[in-house]
Amino acid sequence: MSDFFNNMQPLQFDPESQDLAFRHYNPDEMLIGKRMEDHLRFSVAYWHSFAWPGGDPFGGQTFDRPWFGETMALAKLKADVAFDMFSILGIPFFCWHDADIRPEGADFKSSRRNFEDMVDYLALKMESSETQLLWGTANMFSHRRFMSGAATNPNPDVFAWSAATVKLCLDATQKLGGENYVLWGGREGYETLLNTDLKRERQQAGRFLQMVVEYKHKIGFKGAILVEPKPQEPSKHQYDYDVATVFGFLKEFGLENEVKMNIEQGHAILAGHSFEHELALASSLGIFGSIDMNRNDYQSGWDTDQFPNNVPEVALAYYEVLKAGGFTTGGTNFDAKLRRQSLDPIDLIAGHAGAMDVCARGLKAAAAMIEDGTLETMREERYANWNTPQAKAMLKGSLDDAAARVEAENMNPEPISGRQEILENIVNRFV
Repeated sequence: MSDFFNNMQPLQFDPESQDLAFRHYNPDEMLIGKRMEDHLRFSVAYWHSFAWPGGDPFGGQTFDRPWFGETMALAKLKADVAFDMFSILGIPFFCWHDADIRPEGADFKSSRRNFEDMVDYLALKMESSETQLLWGTANMFSHRRFMSGAATNPNPDVFAWSAATVKLCLDATQKLGGENYVLWGGREGYETLLNTDLKRERQQAGRFLQMVVEYKHKIGFKGAILVEPKPQEPSKHQYDYDVATVFGFLKEFGLENEVKMNIEQGHAILAGHSFEHELALASSLGIFGSIDMNRNDYQSGWDTDQFPNNVPEVALAYYEVLKAGGFTTGGTNFDAKLRRQSLDPIDLIAGHAGAMDVCARGLKAAAAMIEDGTLETMREERYANWNTPQAKAMLKGSLDDAAARVEAENMNPEPISGRQEILENIVNRFV
C-alpha cells in the first residue's frame, strides 16, 4: 500500500452518515433479480484519475501527484495508489490506455518493454485484489505522431506503429483477463477537407478495424471489441461521429456482428443527441456494449468529462440499459475527472463516491419504472393499431395497395396525442 490516501478505510453503505460514505450505493441490494453491483459494474478510468495533470484548454497542470514522471518506479507507485483507491471504493473494475500505465520510452521497443513490465506488475496487484480489468485500449491521440490520426494517417508508418500498438494492448488485455477491448479514434478525423481524402481515410480505418477483429480471433480473445463514437473535439469532424454513423461504417466493412459500442454521455451530447437516444439506438441495432458515465458542462459546451450528478438523466440512461437486457461484458466506466481546483486526495474518493451514489439512485429509479411497466404499456398502446392484420399486410404490400385501402375505407385519419407531458410526469414520480 501507499500512503497517498493516509490509510483511509473502505467506504461503507451508511445513509445516515455525516462523513464520506455511500448513501445510495449498496452493492448487495437486489433490483429486478440482480445485485446492484452486478447491474452497475463500476469501473475507474486510469487516465483521468491517475494520469491527468489538471490542465484545460486555457491553463496547464494544477495537480502535483507524487507519481508524476517517466520512470518505472513512479509507474509502480501510481499502480499502488490506484489499487488503494479501488479498495477504498470497493470498485469491481478498472480501465487503462497503454500510455497511462507505463513510462514513455525512447523508441517503440523500449516503450513495449516498459508496458510489458507494468502489465506484469498489474497482474500481481490483481491477484490480491477483487478489482479486475473491464477493458484496455491504446492512446493513439496524445503523441505528436498522431496529430493527423492513427489508422487514418496519410503516413503509412504511423498506420504500422498504430497496428503494433493495438496488437500489444490487445495481448495485454487478454493476459489480464479483460472483458472488452476499446478503440477510440481520438484523432481519426480531419481539420480541413482541403488536405483530406475522405474515401482513402475511411478505407484505412475500415481495414484497420478488420485487422483488429482478425487478430482477436487469432489469439482467441473472448471479450468484446468496442468502438467509442465521438463527433468532434479534438478533430473538426471524426469518422465515428455517433452510433448511427458507426453502424453504417460497420456494415460497410462487414463488422456489424463483430463490434459493439462503448457509448459516452458527453460524446452523445456533443453529437446533438441525448445519452438515452444513443443507448436505445445501439440496443435496437444489436450493438450495445458498455458505457462511459460522465457529463458535460452545459454552459461551456465542450467535453468537460465531469462526474455525473443529474439523477433524472442517469435514470433515463439506465432505463435503456435495463431494457437492453443490462450489461454482459460491459459496465459503467467513470470517464470522469476532478475539477482542476480539486487538489486533495480525498477529492478523488469523493468524486467517485458521489457519482456511484448518483448512478445507484438512477438505477433504482430505472428498475422501479421497469417493474411498474406504465411507460412500456403506454408505448405499446400508441402502436397497437400496427398489430392489426391490415397494417401488417400494408407493410408487405405496395403504394398502390395502400392507396386503394384509403379509397376503399374512405379514410380520414385524425392525429392522436403523444401524451409527452403525461409520460414526463410519470418519470418524475420515480426520480
